[in-house]
Amino acid sequence: MPISAAQRAALLTAATVLLAAGCSDGGDKAADAVTPTGSPARPALTAQKLSWAPCPAPSAAEGGGDAPSALPGGTVWECSFLQAPLDWSAPEGETIELALIRARARDSAKRIGSLVFNFGGPGGSGVTALPGFATDYETLRARYDLVSFDPRGVGRSDPVECATDKELDAYYALDFTPDDAAEERTLSDAQKRYAKGCEREAGASLPHVGTENAARDMDLMRQVLGDEKLYYFGISYGTELGGVYAHMFPKNVGRAVFDGVVDPEAGVEDGALGQAKGFQLALDNFAQDCVDRGDECALPGSTVAEIEAGITDLLTALDKEPIAGIGDRKLTQTQATNGIAQALYSKEFWPYLEQGLDAADGGDGALLLSLSDSMNGRGENGSYSNIQAANAAINCVDFKERYTLGQAKERLGQFREASPVFGDFMGWSLASCSQWPVPGGWEHPDVSAPGSAPIVVVGNTGDPATPYEGARSMVNALGKGVGVEVTYEGEGHGAYNSGNKCVKKTVDDYLLAGKVPASATVCK
Repeated sequence: MPISAAQRAALLTAATVLLAAGCSDGGDKAADAVTPTGSPARPALTAQKLSWAPCPAPSAAEGGGDAPSALPGGTVWECSFLQAPLDWSAPEGETIELALIRARARDSAKRIGSLVFNFGGPGGSGVTALPGFATDYETLRARYDLVSFDPRGVGRSDPVECATDKELDAYYALDFTPDDAAEERTLSDAQKRYAKGCEREAGASLPHVGTENAARDMDLMRQVLGDEKLYYFGISYGTELGGVYAHMFPKNVGRAVFDGVVDPEAGVEDGALGQAKGFQLALDNFAQDCVDRGDECALPGSTVAEIEAGITDLLTALDKEPIAGIGDRKLTQTQATNGIAQALYSKEFWPYLEQGLDAADGGDGALLLSLSDSMNGRGENGSYSNIQAANAAINCVDFKERYTLGQAKERLGQFREASPVFGDFMGWSLASCSQWPVPGGWEHPDVSAPGSAPIVVVGNTGDPATPYEGARSMVNALGKGVGVEVTYEGEGHGAYNSGNKCVKKTVDDYLLAGKVPASATVCK
C-alpha cells in the first residue's frame, strides 16, 4: 500500500533537507546588502516594513496541505513577503516577492535575533519545512525568532514552473539510464522539451535564481529583520548557500551552523560521483542491518552482497518491464531507483524501503512509487510542487559545466564502480543541464570567508546525499579560524535532527550561548 499523507510529508521534508566558533558576535558594523558591483540595495528596500499575518495554507508550488498549527504555548506562525530586486545588478529595477515565515522567540527579554533557516534542495520551501521541524528547534526558539523563506524561484517566491502535472507524470516515468541510441534520443528530446517549458513559463526569472542572488536576498532580509548580524542554520544545500553568503558578507556573519554539508570544492562531476558513493554506503548500511536482523528481514539473502544483488536484479527487471504501481501509473526502473534513494535519507525510513522492495519483488510497486513521488514533490492528488523545477533552475544557473549525453556516457565506468545500484543513475544525471537555456556561472562556489565569525560545520559519517568528506572540505575552504568541524558518527542526511544528544547540545550551546565547540569534536 502507498505510504500515508503524513509519511509522505515527512519523507519529502527529509529529502528537501536535499538530494558546518567564538563567543563573540562583535566586529565591524554590518555592511549594506550589495550588488555584484558593490552598489547598495536602494533605501526603499532596506527600509521596508514587513506586514506579518497568520500563515495561509501552502500554495500548490509549495506542496499544498494545511496551514501550520500553532506551536506549544499558542505561538502562531506568521507569514509575510519581502521585496527584493529581480536583478541585483540593476537594483532600481523590477522587484519580486520572497515568502517568509517566522515564530517569535519565547523569551523576548533574552532574544538574540532572528535565526534564519534554509533546509536545502536547492528548491525546498522553507515556509513549509520550518513548521514541520518545529519541535526539533523549540529549544532554539527560547532566544531566537525562528525564520525561514522560499528562496527566489521556489514555492511562493516567483516559482519556476516547467510542465503540467500530466506532463511531469510522463517525464518522471522516462528511462533516465538509456541502454541504446533510441533511448538516448528519447531522453535528450524529453530534456529539451522540459528546458523549453521552463524557458516559456519562467524565462525572465531564470537568469536570476542562482545562489549568489539568494545570498544577497538573505543579507537584505537580515537588514529588514533588524539584525546587525545574520544568525543562520543551513542544512544540505543550505550549507552551500551559507558558505556563499559568508564569502560575500564575511563581516555580517553572526553565529552560524552548517549541517549535512555540501562539498564546496566539488564541481558537477565530482559532486555526482560523491553522491553515488554516499548513497551506496547508505545502501550497504541498510543491507547490513537486514543481515544483522536475520529472519526478521523480509529481503532474500544472508550477506550484504546477496541482498544488493536482489535489488540490482529487481531494477534490471523493471528496466525491461515496469510493474503495477498506483492507479494506472506503473513503477519503472527510474522511479524505483529514485524511491530507494529517497528512503535512504533517514534511517527512520529504512522499514519503508524494506517493505517496498519486498512488495516490488512480488509485483506490487506502489510503495516504491510513493517514495519516488515524495522525492519529486508529487502529492496524492496528482499535483506537483515546484521543488524539482527550482532544483534544476538553480543548479543549472549556478554551475557552468554542460555535459552532453555522450560525455556522460563516457564517464559511466567510474560511476558504476562507485555504485552498482546508483552509478548509472548518477552518471547519466551529468547531462541534466545540457539543454538549459541560461548559462551557468561557476565550476564550484567560492566560500572562503576571511574575517567571518566561527561557523560550526557538522558532518555525518553515514550521510548519503552530502557525504561526510564534504564537511572537512567546507572547513578548509572557509579558511583558518572560521570553520569548526564537528563529526557525528551516524546514519541519514544531516545530524541535528537525528536525535543525537551530543550533536544537539553542541549546536545549541553555540547558537544560544556562543560556546564554540572544540575543533574535531566527535559525537557518537
